[in-house]
Amino acid sequence: MKILGAIISGGQSTRFGSDKGAAVLNGRAMIDHIADGLRPQCDALVICGREWAGIETVADLPAPDLGPLGGLNAALLHAQQNGFNAVISAGCDVLPVPEFATQRASVIEGHYLFGFWPVSLAVLLDHHIAIQSNLSMRHWIATCGAVEIPSDTHFHNLNTQADFLLYRANQGLAA
Repeated sequence: MKILGAIISGGQSTRFGSDKGAAVLNGRAMIDHIADGLRPQCDALVICGREWAGIETVADLPAPDLGPLGGLNAALLHAQQNGFNAVISAGCDVLPVPEFATQRASVIEGHYLFGFWPVSLAVLLDHHIAIQSNLSMRHWIATCGAVEIPSDTHFHNLNTQADFLLYRANQGLAA
């Protein structure tokens, strides 16, 4: 199975107050930590919705500012066009990155940007975005029948500077 890893990173970081993907943990940007978690599970890696040195970029589709579904749609269409069987997605602001052992549409319970998406969903998601006014991840998960996988891992959603600073302090990480 050929898998594309996709970092969803097209948001504005308004709650964070600055570019959270570039926020430094232990001398490296948060996006680089996410990429490190995805690489062992994937044959190639893209970043959706922004440019990042060393990682291929795909623009959110069909347009920017659609939230995470624009990035996931771009990743699935890119995967379909380039011979991949599935996409493993991750947001740019949650650590650690889980491992996926499934081959069906699934997400980590409570952390819906961590997902495994068969490429067969590309047409459905593209159509979903075109006709829906509700572009939430939860609505898409229900629409496509993705299963929620429970996890005992404690994930850290670093949406604000306070979240980020607390995580860094608790992990003993330097800037």
